[in-house]
Amino acid sequence: MRTQDKVSLDFRSTVRPDDRLAVRRLVESTGFFRPDEVDVAEELVTERLLKGPASGYEFLFADQEGQLRGYVCFGPIPCTVSSWDLYWIVVDPAYQRQGLGRQLLREAEKAIRAAGGTRVYVDTSGREQYQPTRQFYEKNGYRVAAVLEDFYAPGDAKVIYVKVLTGTGNSGKL
Repeated sequence: MRTQDKVSLDFRSTVRPDDRLAVRRLVESTGFFRPDEVDVAEELVTERLLKGPASGYEFLFADQEGQLRGYVCFGPIPCTVSSWDLYWIVVDPAYQRQGLGRQLLREAEKAIRAAGGTRVYVDTSGREQYQPTRQFYEKNGYRVAAVLEDFYAPGDAKVIYVKVLTGTGNSGKL
């Protein structure tokens, strides 16, 4: 697979021990996340390494010449029949706006569909800094399902998006 600028990337779903540090560095490099959030991103990799599929966390990594350029983490929502969470999608700042995020999202949706998933939920911040993130989800067929005011902090809402997956994965309608 290639991004729009023809950079060759390798996609893999196998989680390796060195992914803990690579994910930490990648998440930190965006400048969007607090230290405790960075810790959580790394912890999910550790959980997958320790428990395998029983962790409930699935990953897709995009590498270029051994360097992590982006990844997505997702998993089934406990106590639901076919709903999944998209926990993280992060792209190296140097590779943003080239189609890599969209590729990762599409591949995650394909894997979710193959596992019987019909809905994908994703949370993000309502802060102005996250406007491009919200636009990304909206451009990819997600719609706002709920807004929880002051969720993350005073003045920082939690915006919950949902996408209903169809055979082609192009529906954002409920």
